[in-house]
Amino acid sequence: MQLMESLVTITWLADHLSDTDLLVFDCSRLLDMAIGQEKSGRSAYDREHISGAAFLELQDDLSDPKAEFSYTPLPAGALAAAFSRLGIGNETRVVLYDNSGSMWAAWAWWLLRSVGFDRAALLTGGVAEWREAGHPVTGQATEYPPATLTPAPRPGALADKDQVLAATEELTVRIIDVLPPESYEGLFAMYDRPGHIASAINEPMAFITEGGFSLKSTEEIESGLGGSPDQRAITYCGGGIAAAASAFAMVRSGYTDVAIYPGSLEEWTKDPALPMVTGSDPT
Repeated sequence: MQLMESLVTITWLADHLSDTDLLVFDCSRLLDMAIGQEKSGRSAYDREHISGAAFLELQDDLSDPKAEFSYTPLPAGALAAAFSRLGIGNETRVVLYDNSGSMWAAWAWWLLRSVGFDRAALLTGGVAEWREAGHPVTGQATEYPPATLTPAPRPGALADKDQVLAATEELTVRIIDVLPPESYEGLFAMYDRPGHIASAINEPMAFITEGGFSLKSTEEIESGLGGSPDQRAITYCGGGIAAAASAFAMVRSGYTDVAIYPGSLEEWTKDPALPMVTGSDPT
């Protein structure tokens, strides 16, 4: 079984695109300006995507349809079954990309990680960079045959609101708000209440570029977060997506006990009993 680096280049993908065990997924989402919300990126995929790539619908394929919040992950067994239906199996390797600097792809990467799948990578670039490098693109859809992915849930990869609430009073756990400082400080509110989760620190980790990832060094991340790479950390944002991208960067930098809070502020701010703080002080 071949191992997989968690970040690969366009050149690497071009060299390995014909590998029989390698699957490529476009995870793009689009912003609907009329309603100010994101929607499926299927239409963009249908126009142009990396030749041989299938489309991964983050909302319909991987989210719990009965949940109140948009990107609530399916339970581990159902999530592994969903990946299996997409063609991801125990022996495959996966490359994920999107149209937004790999932020959406990082969410899919983290969900794979949560069920114990460690042979997935993000692509440093999207379809435009792929095309500009002279590699083939197409509008013809690809679907992989179903496979079998055996779930091996990774403890602590996902945190719920009760675990986050407990962490607000647990000095050994870092809660990390990855949103811009203006949101963290409560200068504007995108959700029901302004500010940040009590005791959370703010580390936006501005490593996402238009073409992909420009990762901070381990030293830079440690400087921003404090503590050590083996300390428990929980990342959050508005709806879990940027939190997954930041968590990916932390894992790439050697952090060993990282979780994301999928509900993030979308869930947290709706319950007035859950503590919020404004200003630059995490307490």
